[in-house]
Amino acid sequence: MPDAYTAPSAITRRSDRLAPGADALFVYGTLQFSQVLDALLGRIPASTPAFAEHWRAAALERRVYPGLVPAPGRTVPGLLLTDLTQDEVRALDDFEDDAYDLRCLPLTDGRFGWAYVWPGHEVLEADWSFDRFADRHLAAYAARCASLAAARSHRADHPESRPWRRTGR
Repeated sequence: MPDAYTAPSAITRRSDRLAPGADALFVYGTLQFSQVLDALLGRIPASTPAFAEHWRAAALERRVYPGLVPAPGRTVPGLLLTDLTQDEVRALDDFEDDAYDLRCLPLTDGRFGWAYVWPGHEVLEADWSFDRFADRHLAAYAARCASLAAARSHRADHPESRPWRRTGR
């Protein structure tokens, strides 16, 4: 594993946040849904349940997706995606909001995983609800993800196009 996997304090910013070999991604929100992963990647990567202590998936103002924020004494459930290709890592990184920082977190079972951490603004007191998202937003969200992935693929096939970058979800 790259050194960043063994360094829980490793943080990367938007300009350089892809780490070579970053193939284990801890997901705690919309990327837990197979429909979203399939829409973005064209497949569902291997995953195992995972938990990160002292974090929570917070509801965010005006967003249907969560932000991972520090929460002493709390534990956030999620999945560890473990067989991502470098192209898939880049696709997921392109998909994520620019506001996130990518940080390597220790998980409760001793593994490490990269996670998109929210910087702390627009955080609500309530936790993000997996079930509420599934009931109210999943179908439309997955459809939008498929459209974004198609646009990214088109731009990859046509390099004269400007780089694909989301402007919010």
